[in-house]
Amino acid sequence: MVVPFDTFSQLDIRVGKVVEVEEMPQARKPMYRLKIDFGDGTPKQCVAGIKASYTKEQLMGRIVVAVVNLQPKSVVGVVSECMMLAAIDDGAASLLLPDKELPPGTKVG
Repeated sequence: MVVPFDTFSQLDIRVGKVVEVEEMPQARKPMYRLKIDFGDGTPKQCVAGIKASYTKEQLMGRIVVAVVNLQPKSVVGVVSECMMLAAIDDGAASLLLPDKELPPGTKVG
């Protein structure tokens, strides 16, 4: 499938900082509920199936890249408001991150 540039440009992709990480024992797959600060004073909630690849300690304070304007979706009864971007290799996630320090909220284009 080819996505027109105008469609792709509607995505709001930003740099964020993980400020809270909680395990989700009710989930069938290993998942975390994260709060991510995108610089606007109100962290967004993200549900991510990356528990097999990262510990809570590895995620706390980490800079991530996420799509922030997706329609919220309920995952295991928890509303996910954004989606972190990651590469997946043999089921292992590798979070995408900028190659230098950027403040939360920086737009990715």
